[in-house]
Amino acid sequence: MKTIGLIGGMSWESSKLYYEFLNTKAKDILGGSHSAKCIMVSVDFADIERLTIKGDWGAIGELIKHAAQQLERAGADIIILCTNTIHLVSHYISENVNIPFLHIATTTGESITSMGLKKVALLGTRFTMEKEFYTNILVNNFELEVIIPETKGRQVVHDIIYNELVKGQFTNTSKQEIINIIKTLQNQGAQGVILGCTELPILISELDIEIPIFDTGKIHAYKALEWSIEG
Repeated sequence: MKTIGLIGGMSWESSKLYYEFLNTKAKDILGGSHSAKCIMVSVDFADIERLTIKGDWGAIGELIKHAAQQLERAGADIIILCTNTIHLVSHYISENVNIPFLHIATTTGESITSMGLKKVALLGTRFTMEKEFYTNILVNNFELEVIIPETKGRQVVHDIIYNELVKGQFTNTSKQEIINIIKTLQNQGAQGVILGCTELPILISELDIEIPIFDTGKIHAYKALEWSIEG
């Protein structure tokens, strides 16, 4: 089994789920008392949040590059970034380490196409929904049609993520708001919904809506574990 390097802390609420996903999957695949071989470097999310608000993506990229290089020096064989939004600067990883980097949008696209879906909704921070770093992979590599909420809906989702979910707050009111937004996108033809923020699946489950959900963190972790075993 190869060693998985995780860049976490964005937020720790979802980073802890990555650790659980990896170890649960290792036991499922290998049985017995097996667990995943992994190393985590966890950043201070307050620093990331402050730089995000300023729009200083270069500084965020430098922090992420440093974390990736720490993982490589520590003996990681592959790196995963335990967040969706910060993949906006994932090239700071791929261009500055000599080990593979597994992109979350790639693993998500593979999962969607394996189900034969063609049109999906994407929820996440405004950066994930509005910038092209995520949707370009889904559209160009997997020929998917991706739809997002209208302007007001995007702001609602963004605010729930930053004001509540990353702080460990999960309310029924916010849950219902997200469900209503998903229903609107379903009425627009979405066959499934990408929960493109790793905290969203803590709030929303497949039991809450009628179309398939894609838990990006779980998909990402499972693909990394499969690579670790097969690698």
